[in-house]
Amino acid sequence: MKAVPIRAALFTLNRERLVKKLLPRSLVVLNANDLMPTNADGSMGHLQNADLFYLTGVHQEETILLLAPDASDPSQREVLFVRQPNEHLAIWEGHKLTKEQATAISGVKTVKWLSEFPVVFRTLMCELENVYLNSNEHQRADVTVGTRDVRFVRDCQKKFPLHCYRRLASLMHELRAVKSEYEIAAIKAACDLTGEGFRRVLKFVKPGMNETEVEAEFAHEFIRHKGQFAYPPIIASGANNNILHYNQNDQICKKGDLLLLDVAAGLGNYMSDLTRTIPVSGKFSRRQKQVYNAVLRIFRAQVAACVPGKTTKDLRLECEERTAKECVDLGLLKMSELKKQKSDAPAVKKFFMHGVSHPIGLDVHDVTYNHFKIQPGWVLTVEPAIYIPAEGFGVRIENTVLVTENGQLDLMADIPIEAEEIEALMAR
Repeated sequence: MKAVPIRAALFTLNRERLVKKLLPRSLVVLNANDLMPTNADGSMGHLQNADLFYLTGVHQEETILLLAPDASDPSQREVLFVRQPNEHLAIWEGHKLTKEQATAISGVKTVKWLSEFPVVFRTLMCELENVYLNSNEHQRADVTVGTRDVRFVRDCQKKFPLHCYRRLASLMHELRAVKSEYEIAAIKAACDLTGEGFRRVLKFVKPGMNETEVEAEFAHEFIRHKGQFAYPPIIASGANNNILHYNQNDQICKKGDLLLLDVAAGLGNYMSDLTRTIPVSGKFSRRQKQVYNAVLRIFRAQVAACVPGKTTKDLRLECEERTAKECVDLGLLKMSELKKQKSDAPAVKKFFMHGVSHPIGLDVHDVTYNHFKIQPGWVLTVEPAIYIPAEGFGVRIENTVLVTENGQLDLMADIPIEAEEIEALMAR
């Protein structure tokens, strides 16, 4: 992810919010993500640990943050460790942060070279009692590769077995769920870039085009503005509409088909999420428009339903009920099927089988727990859909939405969504 300037005030505020949640005599340790290998001597581009970025704004690998608000030495209450620049690194890897630059980005006044970490860390461990260490606790994570944090937890507990170890992730989930004004602005910038990419594609799509070409148009718009894909893009034409995580993106877009675009930009580490379903020929068929407008009605109702106090499970159940009613009107379900359905196997699952909302921020599926209740400051996706494999198409619509004390703010409200608006723009 290319760096986009963000005020250090955001990261200072985030650290202050975390410190308020710590027990007395606590030490917090966060590590950067590893550079992951590919094959031979290759490596993937660096993707920073989202929690570390949230607290520092630093993109650089091998970075470590220590927070010790009760440390006897005031200079050790916030310490950021970075790699020391040298001529060899400058030649082979490029610029590395100076101490002054690391302070300017993060707001952390005490910055030290990574080589100094063992001594400072041991000093603080000998003084403090409660140690907060990090791990990936996303409920859908499949952690099969050990991270720097995982290795650090193991080594730390081996060297200091008598401390009180505590989970940092549960605190970070609470903090990251509620976005500050700085974060909302960063997400909105990613949403705006997504809109530019979508408008570009509306002018571009026509029968005979390959899904790969459509993906390339999004990439062109995102990358030239220092953005990138927030997640692997889904460019799904025809029957591919019905494959939820389709990412082959190499089929011909045929006349009369729908093209489902689940594509969004990430910008400066903050993500957006958008889905639109458009007609390849520039005009929906009568049946396609019926289904599209049904999903659009569900979408508008679900946006209004995003209110404080609910859980994402509540939103999913409400969406299933609304979708079932629309499926009856579309002739896909009968009322008798709804009356006979079991609570754990709703009839509508045949046509809508996924969730409708998830938090978004530094991660597309941002960290949370299922029992968390929505609060003002949450940013959620709203993505209802109706999939009809028997008719060879599906429709999904999705925007990124901010929940406020006074209602909802659709951060993508200016991105074309009405069927007629999409047709008019494609006609141009």
